[in-house]
Amino acid sequence: MPVKRRNHGRAKMNRGHTHTTNCLNCGKLVPKDKIIKRYAIKNVVDASSVKDVSDACVFEGYELPKTYQKQFLCISCAVHRRVVRPRNANVRHNRVPLYLKLKMEKAESRPAKTEKSE
Repeated sequence: MPVKRRNHGRAKMNRGHTHTTNCLNCGKLVPKDKIIKRYAIKNVVDASSVKDVSDACVFEGYELPKTYQKQFLCISCAVHRRVVRPRNANVRHNRVPLYLKLKMEKAESRPAKTEKSE
């Protein structure tokens, strides 16, 4: 039977069973090797009031605190939030991460600088 992905959508390889974790969005139990993991860093203070808080701060050079959260999303929630995107069958074989691909495309589309000779 033909398969859609060579790893069947998991990173399990030779392990028989992996622990399950809850999806952050819907609470679905998903195997830990199948879940989409993202590390989110957010400011505690929203962007509109950062200047007000930093002006009112007594200490100079004080950095505002941030929240660090490891997000676990199931496939359907990750697609819905556009964390990952569905890809065409022939593009699915390309294993380059999306952010690197976009970075390379941006560099290619930029016009090359030419040096002026005097």
